[in-house]
Amino acid sequence: MPNFRRKFRRAKTRILHVINSFHLLKSDSSQFKIRHFSTRDISRATFGHSLILGEDSNGNIYKAQFSDGLIATVRKAAPTESRSRSSFYREVEYLSRLHHRYLVELRGFSDSHDDRFLVFDYMENGSLKDWLHDPLKTPLDWRTRLHIAISVAAALEYLMFFSNPPAIMTKDFSIASTNVFLDDNLMAKICHVGGSVGSGSGTTPSRFCGEDVMFQYGVLLLELITGQSFESEGEDLMKWIQDTRFSSEIQKMVDSDLGENYDFGEVRCLLNIARLCTSITKDGDQPKISIRQILRYLQNRLVES
Repeated sequence: MPNFRRKFRRAKTRILHVINSFHLLKSDSSQFKIRHFSTRDISRATFGHSLILGEDSNGNIYKAQFSDGLIATVRKAAPTESRSRSSFYREVEYLSRLHHRYLVELRGFSDSHDDRFLVFDYMENGSLKDWLHDPLKTPLDWRTRLHIAISVAAALEYLMFFSNPPAIMTKDFSIASTNVFLDDNLMAKICHVGGSVGSGSGTTPSRFCGEDVMFQYGVLLLELITGQSFESEGEDLMKWIQDTRFSSEIQKMVDSDLGENYDFGEVRCLLNIARLCTSITKDGDQPKISIRQILRYLQNRLVES
């Protein structure tokens, strides 16, 4: 009997925690500028889940047009069987606190017994990956690519040093062209969906800093410069950038869509950064360069030149 009572009290405590988390989110949603949408709201706004923009590891991504005029992107959260409800609420609360010009803002959430959704700002021009690899898209010019590199670095600095609590990574989030989106002015923003706080999300989190982030940023720079996908050309790109003679082949490796309309000195600067970011270090060693160093360098040397 005592064991039963202890188990009952623990179960009751967990249930109350979930309920309190939900009510806290609803009561504070105006403070964090987010909204709670019903399942019916989501279904109507996506026209019965028919406005499909793409998909990620959790399912389809939808464009939504809400009755009050809000146009948004709706992403399905991790399946309910793989994470607790309180973990979902913690992620919503965390995402609602992220405010930076180069991050896609969370506008709301929806939670039911079967499905959970996150509602983000709609990014008119889709993902960076589409712009770099879709032959029907107008190629991005060099200045736009340079500003994308700077914008992503600024967003990463915020996530690593200024977000509260500090951001951490999960296996569902990476610094990749699929997670960088462009607005109607081609301004780049990171969508931090898949990142997390705390534990119990069904993923194994790690610190949002160190080699993983720097390596992924270096890969993104290579993709911006060469126009080549790391998924298909990654091994060759790594061999080239780490070769001591890589600088002699820069012009051959620059994205042919740029023609000759780029600054060779700026390209070489970004490639040197990518080289440092993707250099393999011994376990436990600090990365050879930090995101703060990169951001200051790009802002001071490239933007003002």
